[in-house]
Amino acid sequence: MTRRQALVAGATLSAAMAIPAFAAEETNLNTPEGASQMAQEFVRTKDGVEIFYKDWGPKDAQPIHFHHGWPLSSDDWDAQLLFFVYKGYRVVAHDRRGHGRSSQVSGGNDMDHYAADASAVVEHLDLRNAIHIGHSTGGGEVARYVARYGQPQGRVAKAILVSSVPPLMLKTASNPDGTPIEVFNGYREALAANRAQFYLDVASGPFYGFNRPGAKVSQGIIYNWWRQGMMGGAKAHYEGIKAFSETDQTDDLKEFRVPTLVTQGSDDQIVPYKDASLLQAKLIKNSTLKIYDGYPHGMLTTHADVLNPDLLTFIKS
Repeated sequence: MTRRQALVAGATLSAAMAIPAFAAEETNLNTPEGASQMAQEFVRTKDGVEIFYKDWGPKDAQPIHFHHGWPLSSDDWDAQLLFFVYKGYRVVAHDRRGHGRSSQVSGGNDMDHYAADASAVVEHLDLRNAIHIGHSTGGGEVARYVARYGQPQGRVAKAILVSSVPPLMLKTASNPDGTPIEVFNGYREALAANRAQFYLDVASGPFYGFNRPGAKVSQGIIYNWWRQGMMGGAKAHYEGIKAFSETDQTDDLKEFRVPTLVTQGSDDQIVPYKDASLLQAKLIKNSTLKIYDGYPHGMLTTHADVLNPDLLTFIKS
């Protein structure tokens, strides 16, 4: 090697070695000192399913764990995650199996697995003294989690059920005021025929009450609902209809011992409140009931400015 070749090689090597050092320094400069880290991770369940979760805020703060509705993802909690993380809480939210960014596995699309998956996230993060908040199907997930895992393990402090499906949505001989099976069969048929259009129809219509006269319609909310739904798997969503409509969770609610807020809108067109929140409040021993006059099923999004402070009041009480 000539002297010139040696100089060129040395310069090249020095430049190559300098790149990682500069990149690391640039990363540090872009991270404000003392800022909370936002970690987006996965946990693998006992049956090999990868569950996506968000874990934001101080790790030593009281945790609030959010459980989303069908067929959405943890993104549906944006308004609550931002509100509570900036109130000093540790906020955690996961995507249910077959939903969002979690594995689109073929099996386990039932309330037992939903609760077990939620417990896997809790145990992985070692959450204690936690508040568990569930919306719609997520409320069923919270009910089964609290009864089977949270209370026995001593990890849950309070629970909040928002527009939730328990104790049982389906009309049966013992639940005569429930929703007829034909309604849920219609969901399945519409999903199988044209899932994309079905999700657009739900979001632009009954979910947020945008089909009501004088409703203030938000196209952004509609598109965001559609986006979340289409991220998940069709099979998981199809089978999830049975999970949220035909699972009898009466016994789960009777097991509750922790303080629980039960809340719903009186104009909920998805989960009729007289067959849901009113019964939940009767079955849960230590419950507080709050009905919002005229609010829709998706009131956590459309009326976050009202719901968030009320949730905070209950949590701090």
